[in-house]
Amino acid sequence: MFIEFSVSNFRSILTRQTLSMVASPDAAHLQRNVSPGKDKDLRLLRSAVIYGPNAAGKSNLLRAVETLRQLVLNSSTGYQEGQPIPVTPFVFSKMASDQPTEFEIIFVADDGIRYHYCCVASAERVFKEWLVAYPLGRAQRWFEREYDTETKTQRWWFGPNFNAERAERKVWQDFTRDNALFLSTAIQLNNVQLRPAFSWITQKLIVLVPGVDLNPFLSLNLLREGSGQEQIMRFMRAADVGIDRLELLEEDLTPPPSGVLPPGAMRVHFEIGLQPGASPAPQMQKRIRVIAWHKRTDSNEEVPLDISDESDGTRKLFEFTGGWLHALEGGATLFVDELDRSLHPHMTRFLVGLFHSRSNEKNAQLVFTTHDTTLLDTDLMRRDQIWFVEKDAQRSSHLYSLLEYSPRKDEALERGYLKGRYGAIPFIGDLGA
Repeated sequence: MFIEFSVSNFRSILTRQTLSMVASPDAAHLQRNVSPGKDKDLRLLRSAVIYGPNAAGKSNLLRAVETLRQLVLNSSTGYQEGQPIPVTPFVFSKMASDQPTEFEIIFVADDGIRYHYCCVASAERVFKEWLVAYPLGRAQRWFEREYDTETKTQRWWFGPNFNAERAERKVWQDFTRDNALFLSTAIQLNNVQLRPAFSWITQKLIVLVPGVDLNPFLSLNLLREGSGQEQIMRFMRAADVGIDRLELLEEDLTPPPSGVLPPGAMRVHFEIGLQPGASPAPQMQKRIRVIAWHKRTDSNEEVPLDISDESDGTRKLFEFTGGWLHALEGGATLFVDELDRSLHPHMTRFLVGLFHSRSNEKNAQLVFTTHDTTLLDTDLMRRDQIWFVEKDAQRSSHLYSLLEYSPRKDEALERGYLKGRYGAIPFIGDLGA
């Protein structure tokens, strides 16, 4: 499970900002919104919501999580020697723009062990990386690397509990490029001990950010499976969008000269095995169409509609379905930006409520940003589940918890937020005459 994430010097984030899922001693919705976990002293929240005005930096916090995930997943195989690392420092400070970005994450992997992982990197190189594990409840530093700017060399340290022969360590160390993570490289060279931490970061973190073509793919893949159709339809029926069944049509396609696809179609590239930046061959391109079948009101006859002909809210719900089901069934942590976009407030509440329901048997977690203030409801959320983002005088994003304001248990949170009691609201100017 996800415990804590910190980031500094990334996009609009200058100083270290930390999002924690550790529950406060509050007893509100304890059975529903809090997971006791294997460690009785560590109670973790099943969801957290982040509010703030436009351009405050909410999306950048989620982008930071996804950037770390991508670095762990791809840095050893997806980058060539000398290729820049995709990190963007805080640009409104000359001093910060010359400094590296730092990511730090704490989690409990599927092996039941708590891990604390950190990497510090610029576009040119990884400056620092370390992993601490708690297999017996006590900290064990398994490895650490640090770039010495004076000697321009990497310094390495391996703890006594890191299971590898000296020769193996030397190979993993030598194969770790300046722009690659040791965690990523060691896994590619068949390290077994680090696999639970690697697998949790790369497989149990799901980040859905607008503009990233990840959203529909989990749903499309689910439709391809035999049992996926019914799984998705149970979800869609609960949302009451009027769709009787969904059908996936997939066929090989040679793209037309104009590059324009028919309405309702999506072009999907299967780029497995390709070098970064390489273009897939025409025969590898597919045309995928999702057909929504509706029953006529005066008969049992079905009428097909392209998914593109459905409402924005229905299409958004379909895109989310795969990620939601994948997270709930696998105990993953799902990060979603602008959850309320194109969705009715009741639908947003329904989606959040699934993580608080009995169907969340694997203790999946949801972290999302929204402008929907109706969710500021103590019947739905605990006070420690509510976070805000606003920019300070340096135009840097600042993340803070509602608990910093010590609200009363019966306080009208939505009203207080809209009145500016907790900050993180836009200041609307007057255009004048």
